[in-house]
Amino acid sequence: MSFLTSLIKPLAYISLPVLFVRSVAGSSPVGRYYVRLGVYLTCMTAVASWAAFVAAAMSIAGRRYDVNWVIARTFYHVAGRALDIEIEVEGEEHMETKPAVYLCNHQSLLDILFVARMMPKRTSIMAKKSLQWTPLGPFMVMSGAIFVDRGNNVRAVRSLEAAGEFMKQARVGLWVYPEGTRHSAEVPDLLPFKKGAFHLAIQAGIPVVPIVTENYWRLYHKGAFEKGVVKIRVLPPVPTDGLTAKDVPALIERVRGQMLDNLRDISVKVDSDEPGKSTQNISSTQEATEPAPSFPAVASVGSSLPPPDLSSPFSEARSDSKDSLSSSPTSSRRPSEPSENGTETEEDEGMVLVGRPA
Repeated sequence: MSFLTSLIKPLAYISLPVLFVRSVAGSSPVGRYYVRLGVYLTCMTAVASWAAFVAAAMSIAGRRYDVNWVIARTFYHVAGRALDIEIEVEGEEHMETKPAVYLCNHQSLLDILFVARMMPKRTSIMAKKSLQWTPLGPFMVMSGAIFVDRGNNVRAVRSLEAAGEFMKQARVGLWVYPEGTRHSAEVPDLLPFKKGAFHLAIQAGIPVVPIVTENYWRLYHKGAFEKGVVKIRVLPPVPTDGLTAKDVPALIERVRGQMLDNLRDISVKVDSDEPGKSTQNISSTQEATEPAPSFPAVASVGSSLPPPDLSSPFSEARSDSKDSLSSSPTSSRRPSEPSENGTETEEDEGMVLVGRPA
Protein backbone atom coordinates (compact mmCIF):
# COMPACT_ATOMS: atom_id res chain seq x y z
CA MET A 1 0.00 0.00 0.00
CA SER A 2 2.79 2.39 0.87
CA PHE A 3 4.38 1.64 -2.49
CA LEU A 4 1.20 2.64 -4.35
CA THR A 5 0.93 5.76 -2.24
CA SER A 6 4.48 6.75 -3.13
CA LEU A 7 3.54 6.52 -6.81
CA ILE A 8 0.14 8.18 -6.64
CA LYS A 9 1.10 11.19 -4.52
CA PRO A 10 3.66 12.61 -7.01
CA LEU A 11 1.18 12.12 -9.84
CA ALA A 12 -1.46 13.95 -7.84
CA TYR A 13 0.87 16.88 -7.21
CA ILE A 14 1.89 16.99 -10.87
CA SER A 15 -1.74 16.99 -11.98
CA LEU A 16 -2.60 20.07 -9.93
CA PRO A 17 -0.99 22.58 -12.35
CA VAL A 18 -2.68 20.81 -15.26
CA LEU A 19 -6.08 21.04 -13.58
CA PHE A 20 -5.45 24.68 -12.72
CA VAL A 21 -4.54 25.53 -16.32
CA ARG A 22 -7.62 23.72 -17.63
CA SER A 23 -9.75 25.62 -15.14
CA VAL A 24 -8.31 28.97 -16.23
CA ALA A 25 -8.75 28.08 -19.90
CA GLY A 26 -12.40 27.24 -19.38
CA SER A 27 -13.22 30.18 -17.15
CA SER A 28 -13.27 32.94 -19.78
CA PRO A 29 -12.13 33.80 -23.32
CA VAL A 30 -9.31 35.91 -21.88
CA GLY A 31 -8.09 33.07 -19.69
CA ARG A 32 -8.28 30.72 -22.65
CA TYR A 33 -6.32 33.22 -24.73
CA TYR A 34 -3.37 33.30 -22.34
CA VAL A 35 -3.35 29.55 -21.78
CA ARG A 36 -3.43 28.75 -25.51
CA LEU A 37 -0.85 31.45 -26.25
CA GLY A 38 1.39 29.88 -23.62
CA VAL A 39 0.96 26.46 -25.23
CA TYR A 40 1.75 27.94 -28.64
CA LEU A 41 4.93 29.65 -27.45
CA THR A 42 5.99 26.53 -25.56
CA CYS A 43 5.65 24.45 -28.73
CA MET A 44 7.67 27.06 -30.59
CA THR A 45 10.42 27.03 -27.97
CA ALA A 46 10.55 23.23 -27.87
CA VAL A 47 10.93 22.93 -31.64
CA ALA A 48 13.43 25.80 -31.81
CA SER A 49 15.58 24.18 -29.12
CA TRP A 50 16.63 21.38 -31.43
CA ALA A 51 16.30 23.25 -34.76
CA ALA A 52 19.93 24.41 -34.70
CA PHE A 53 21.15 20.83 -34.36
CA VAL A 54 18.95 19.72 -37.26
CA ALA A 55 20.17 22.65 -39.35
CA ALA A 56 23.81 21.82 -38.62
CA ALA A 57 23.38 18.15 -39.53
CA MET A 58 21.45 18.85 -42.73
CA SER A 59 23.86 21.60 -43.75
CA ILE A 60 26.77 19.17 -43.45
CA ALA A 61 24.77 16.63 -45.46
CA GLY A 62 24.25 19.18 -48.25
CA ARG A 63 20.53 19.69 -47.63
CA ARG A 64 20.55 23.17 -46.09
CA TYR A 65 17.58 24.33 -48.17
CA ASP A 66 15.38 21.52 -46.82
CA VAL A 67 16.00 22.56 -43.20
CA ASN A 68 13.06 24.95 -43.20
CA TRP A 69 10.72 22.25 -44.47
CA VAL A 70 11.75 19.74 -41.79
CA ILE A 71 11.48 22.22 -38.92
CA ALA A 72 8.24 23.65 -40.31
CA ARG A 73 6.46 20.34 -40.60
CA THR A 74 7.59 19.35 -37.12
CA PHE A 75 6.24 22.56 -35.64
CA TYR A 76 2.97 22.26 -37.57
CA HIS A 77 2.25 18.74 -36.30
CA VAL A 78 3.18 19.60 -32.71
CA ALA A 79 1.43 22.98 -32.39
CA GLY A 80 -1.49 22.19 -34.70
CA ARG A 81 -2.52 19.20 -32.63
CA ALA A 82 -1.92 20.94 -29.32
CA LEU A 83 -4.15 23.86 -30.32
CA ASP A 84 -6.67 21.84 -32.35
CA ILE A 85 -6.35 24.13 -35.37
CA GLU A 86 -7.04 22.53 -38.74
CA ILE A 87 -5.83 23.98 -42.04
CA GLU A 88 -7.68 23.46 -45.33
CA VAL A 89 -5.64 24.17 -48.47
CA GLU A 90 -6.88 24.88 -51.98
CA GLY A 91 -4.56 24.88 -54.99
CA GLU A 92 -1.62 23.28 -53.22
CA GLU A 93 -0.37 21.93 -56.55
CA HIS A 94 0.83 25.45 -57.38
CA MET A 95 3.40 25.18 -54.58
CA GLU A 96 5.37 22.81 -56.81
CA THR A 97 6.45 25.78 -58.96
CA LYS A 98 10.24 26.17 -58.62
CA PRO A 99 11.98 28.50 -58.51
CA ALA A 100 9.38 31.04 -57.45
CA VAL A 101 8.76 33.92 -55.09
CA TYR A 102 5.96 32.93 -52.70
CA LEU A 103 3.92 35.93 -51.56
CA CYS A 104 1.66 35.58 -48.52
CA ASN A 105 -0.45 37.99 -46.48
CA HIS A 106 0.78 38.55 -42.93
CA GLN A 107 -1.65 38.90 -40.02
CA SER A 108 -0.05 37.91 -36.72
CA LEU A 109 2.36 35.67 -34.84
CA LEU A 110 -0.03 32.78 -35.54
CA ASP A 111 1.12 32.89 -39.18
CA ILE A 112 4.08 30.77 -38.10
CA LEU A 113 1.72 27.81 -37.87
CA PHE A 114 0.35 28.36 -41.37
CA VAL A 115 3.76 28.87 -42.94
CA ALA A 116 4.83 25.66 -41.20
CA ARG A 117 2.04 23.87 -43.05
CA MET A 118 2.62 25.52 -46.43
CA MET A 119 6.35 26.10 -46.94
CA PRO A 120 7.67 23.68 -49.59
CA LYS A 121 11.06 22.00 -49.73
CA ARG A 122 14.08 23.99 -50.93
CA THR A 123 12.67 27.31 -49.78
CA SER A 124 14.41 30.13 -47.94
CA ILE A 125 13.29 33.50 -46.65
CA MET A 126 14.49 37.08 -46.77
CA ALA A 127 15.44 38.51 -43.36
CA LYS A 128 17.00 41.74 -42.14
CA LYS A 129 20.77 41.52 -41.81
CA SER A 130 20.81 42.47 -38.13
CA LEU A 131 19.23 39.12 -37.27
CA GLN A 132 22.37 37.41 -38.50
CA TRP A 133 24.05 38.41 -35.23
CA THR A 134 21.25 37.26 -32.89
CA PRO A 135 20.86 33.82 -31.28
CA LEU A 136 18.65 32.94 -34.24
CA GLY A 137 21.41 33.87 -36.68
CA PRO A 138 23.40 30.61 -36.82
CA PHE A 139 20.24 28.64 -37.59
CA MET A 140 19.26 31.11 -40.30
CA VAL A 141 22.69 30.93 -41.92
CA MET A 142 22.70 27.14 -41.87
CA SER A 143 19.20 27.02 -43.36
CA GLY A 144 20.13 29.34 -46.24
CA ALA A 145 18.48 32.64 -45.29
CA ILE A 146 19.00 35.62 -47.59
CA PHE A 147 19.97 38.60 -45.44
CA VAL A 148 19.19 42.15 -46.50
CA ASP A 149 20.68 45.41 -45.28
CA ARG A 150 17.86 47.94 -45.38
CA GLY A 151 20.20 50.84 -44.71
CA ASN A 152 22.48 50.57 -47.74
CA ASN A 153 21.22 51.84 -51.10
CA VAL A 154 24.46 51.00 -52.91
CA ARG A 155 23.89 47.28 -52.41
CA ALA A 156 20.20 47.26 -53.33
CA VAL A 157 20.39 46.14 -56.96
CA ARG A 158 23.36 43.90 -56.31
CA SER A 159 21.50 42.07 -53.56
CA LEU A 160 18.30 41.52 -55.54
CA GLU A 161 20.06 40.38 -58.69
CA ALA A 162 22.39 38.02 -56.83
CA ALA A 163 19.45 36.49 -54.96
CA GLY A 164 17.44 36.04 -58.15
CA GLU A 165 20.29 34.46 -60.09
CA PHE A 166 21.09 32.14 -57.22
CA MET A 167 17.44 31.09 -56.95
CA LYS A 168 17.38 30.17 -60.63
CA GLN A 169 20.64 28.27 -60.49
CA ALA A 170 19.88 26.33 -57.30
CA ARG A 171 16.10 26.11 -57.95
CA VAL A 172 15.35 27.55 -54.54
CA GLY A 173 12.10 29.31 -53.64
CA LEU A 174 11.84 32.47 -51.54
CA TRP A 175 9.07 33.18 -49.00
CA VAL A 176 8.18 36.89 -48.69
CA TYR A 177 5.51 38.97 -46.95
CA PRO A 178 4.91 41.78 -49.46
CA GLU A 179 2.97 43.93 -46.97
CA GLY A 180 6.17 44.33 -44.97
CA THR A 181 4.51 44.07 -41.54
CA ARG A 182 1.66 42.41 -39.72
CA HIS A 183 -1.89 43.59 -40.28
CA SER A 184 -4.94 42.20 -38.47
CA ALA A 185 -8.50 43.53 -38.34
CA GLU A 186 -12.09 42.28 -38.35
CA VAL A 187 -12.54 43.32 -41.97
CA PRO A 188 -10.29 41.36 -44.39
CA ASP A 189 -7.87 43.75 -46.05
CA LEU A 190 -4.28 44.08 -47.26
CA LEU A 191 -1.69 46.80 -46.75
CA PRO A 192 0.04 48.29 -49.81
CA PHE A 193 2.71 45.95 -51.15
CA LYS A 194 6.43 46.68 -51.16
CA LYS A 195 8.40 46.47 -54.39
CA GLY A 196 11.43 44.39 -53.44
CA ALA A 197 10.07 40.90 -54.13
CA PHE A 198 8.58 41.98 -57.45
CA HIS A 199 11.83 43.52 -58.65
CA LEU A 200 13.64 40.33 -57.71
CA ALA A 201 11.14 38.16 -59.60
CA ILE A 202 11.26 40.32 -62.73
CA GLN A 203 15.05 40.59 -62.77
CA ALA A 204 15.39 36.81 -62.41
CA GLY A 205 12.49 36.03 -64.76
CA ILE A 206 10.81 33.76 -62.22
CA PRO A 207 7.09 33.63 -61.38
CA VAL A 208 5.39 34.82 -58.23
CA VAL A 209 2.96 32.51 -56.45
CA PRO A 210 0.30 34.34 -54.39
CA ILE A 211 -0.80 32.56 -51.19
CA VAL A 212 -3.86 33.82 -49.31
CA THR A 213 -4.60 32.93 -45.69
CA GLU A 214 -8.16 33.78 -44.73
CA ASN A 215 -8.83 36.49 -42.18
CA TYR A 216 -8.77 34.50 -38.93
CA TRP A 217 -9.76 37.36 -36.64
CA ARG A 218 -12.63 35.18 -35.39
CA LEU A 219 -10.08 32.68 -34.04
CA TYR A 220 -7.17 34.83 -32.96
CA HIS A 221 -6.74 38.44 -31.88
CA LYS A 222 -5.83 40.21 -28.65
CA GLY A 223 -7.88 38.54 -25.92
CA ALA A 224 -9.21 35.68 -28.07
CA PHE A 225 -7.55 32.43 -29.14
CA GLU A 226 -9.96 29.71 -30.29
CA LYS A 227 -9.71 26.38 -32.06
CA GLY A 228 -11.15 25.95 -35.55
CA VAL A 229 -10.48 25.64 -39.26
CA VAL A 230 -8.43 28.12 -41.32
CA LYS A 231 -8.57 28.18 -45.11
CA ILE A 232 -5.54 28.86 -47.29
CA ARG A 233 -5.81 29.33 -51.05
CA VAL A 234 -2.80 29.12 -53.37
CA LEU A 235 -3.35 31.03 -56.61
CA PRO A 236 -1.85 30.08 -59.99
CA PRO A 237 1.69 31.35 -60.62
CA VAL A 238 1.95 34.80 -62.21
CA PRO A 239 4.72 34.78 -64.84
CA THR A 240 7.19 37.65 -65.13
CA ASP A 241 8.80 36.75 -68.46
CA GLY A 242 9.37 39.80 -70.63
CA LEU A 243 8.62 42.30 -67.86
CA THR A 244 10.97 45.12 -66.87
CA ALA A 245 11.35 47.37 -63.84
CA LYS A 246 8.78 49.73 -65.37
CA ASP A 247 6.17 46.98 -65.10
CA VAL A 248 6.57 46.56 -61.33
CA PRO A 249 3.66 48.86 -60.31
CA ALA A 250 1.29 47.10 -62.71
CA LEU A 251 2.43 43.68 -61.50
CA ILE A 252 1.93 44.73 -57.89
CA GLU A 253 -1.55 46.02 -58.64
CA ARG A 254 -2.48 42.81 -60.44
CA VAL A 255 -1.18 40.44 -57.75
CA ARG A 256 -2.52 42.48 -54.85
CA GLY A 257 -5.92 42.68 -56.51
CA GLN A 258 -6.05 38.91 -56.96
CA MET A 259 -5.01 38.30 -53.37
CA LEU A 260 -7.49 40.81 -51.95
CA ASP A 261 -10.40 39.35 -53.94
CA ASN A 262 -9.58 35.85 -52.77
CA LEU A 263 -9.01 37.00 -49.19
CA ARG A 264 -12.53 38.40 -49.09
CA ASP A 265 -13.91 35.33 -50.84
CA ILE A 266 -12.56 32.73 -48.39
CA SER A 267 -12.90 34.78 -45.20
CA VAL A 268 -16.02 34.65 -43.06
CA LYS A 269 -17.99 37.28 -41.20
CA VAL A 270 -18.28 36.84 -37.46
CA ASP A 271 -19.90 38.56 -34.53
CA SER A 272 -17.01 40.23 -32.70
CA ASP A 273 -18.61 39.17 -29.40
CA GLU A 274 -18.46 35.52 -30.45
CA PRO A 275 -15.04 35.08 -32.03
CA GLY A 276 -15.33 31.32 -32.41
CA LYS A 277 -18.54 31.31 -34.46
CA SER A 278 -18.52 31.99 -38.18
CA THR A 279 -21.64 32.94 -40.11
CA GLN A 280 -21.25 33.65 -43.82
CA ASN A 281 -18.68 34.19 -46.53
CA ILE A 282 -17.60 37.73 -47.29
CA SER A 283 -18.34 38.57 -50.90
CA SER A 284 -15.34 39.06 -53.14
CA THR A 285 -17.13 42.07 -54.59
CA GLN A 286 -17.10 43.92 -51.27
CA GLU A 287 -16.02 47.50 -51.81
CA ALA A 288 -12.40 48.11 -50.85
CA THR A 289 -11.85 50.38 -47.90
CA GLU A 290 -8.08 50.64 -47.96
CA PRO A 291 -6.33 53.76 -49.23
CA ALA A 292 -4.94 53.64 -52.72
CA PRO A 293 -1.49 52.08 -52.50
CA SER A 294 1.57 54.05 -53.45
CA PHE A 295 4.63 52.37 -54.82
CA PRO A 296 7.81 54.17 -53.75
CA ALA A 297 11.14 52.99 -55.01
CA VAL A 298 12.71 50.09 -53.19
CA ALA A 299 14.74 51.09 -50.20
CA SER A 300 18.20 49.86 -49.54
CA VAL A 301 18.72 46.14 -49.72
CA GLY A 302 22.19 44.85 -49.07
CA SER A 303 22.57 41.12 -48.76
CA SER A 304 25.13 38.50 -48.04
CA LEU A 305 23.87 35.27 -49.53
CA PRO A 306 24.48 32.18 -47.40
CA PRO A 307 26.35 30.25 -50.13
CA PRO A 308 29.32 32.60 -50.68
CA ASP A 309 30.68 30.58 -53.55
CA LEU A 310 27.58 31.36 -55.59
CA SER A 311 26.98 34.98 -54.69
CA SER A 312 30.09 36.59 -56.13
CA PRO A 313 29.40 35.88 -59.84
CA PHE A 314 26.25 37.92 -59.61
CA SER A 315 27.52 40.95 -57.77
CA GLU A 316 27.51 43.21 -60.82
CA ALA A 317 24.25 45.20 -61.01
CA ARG A 318 22.58 46.28 -64.21
CA SER A 319 22.43 50.03 -64.62
CA ASP A 320 18.79 50.16 -65.67
CA SER A 321 17.70 48.33 -62.52
CA LYS A 322 19.92 50.50 -60.36
CA ASP A 323 18.18 53.62 -61.56
CA SER A 324 14.79 52.16 -60.71
CA LEU A 325 15.71 50.80 -57.30
CA SER A 326 17.88 53.38 -55.59
CA SER A 327 15.97 56.61 -56.06
CA SER A 328 14.28 56.71 -52.66
CA PRO A 329 16.22 57.77 -49.53
CA THR A 330 15.64 55.85 -46.34
CA SER A 331 17.27 58.00 -43.70
CA SER A 332 14.00 59.64 -42.70
CA ARG A 333 12.07 56.40 -42.12
CA ARG A 334 11.03 55.83 -38.53
CA PRO A 335 12.03 52.49 -37.01
CA SER A 336 8.41 51.39 -36.75
CA GLU A 337 7.66 51.91 -40.43
CA PRO A 338 7.60 48.91 -42.76
CA SER A 339 10.53 48.14 -45.01
CA GLU A 340 10.21 48.79 -48.71
CA ASN A 341 11.71 45.38 -49.38
CA GLY A 342 8.79 43.33 -48.19
CA THR A 343 10.56 42.36 -44.99
CA GLU A 344 9.58 43.03 -41.42
CA THR A 345 9.57 46.29 -39.53
CA GLU A 346 11.86 46.82 -36.57
CA GLU A 347 8.98 45.94 -34.27
CA ASP A 348 7.92 42.90 -36.28
CA GLU A 349 10.28 40.18 -35.12
CA GLY A 350 7.45 37.66 -35.51
CA MET A 351 7.66 37.92 -39.27
CA VAL A 352 11.13 36.45 -39.32
CA LEU A 353 10.01 33.63 -37.07
CA VAL A 354 7.19 32.94 -39.46
CA GLY A 355 9.57 32.34 -42.26
CA ARG A 356 12.40 30.77 -40.40
CA PRO A 357 10.96 27.76 -38.58
CA ALA A 358 9.85 26.39 -41.91
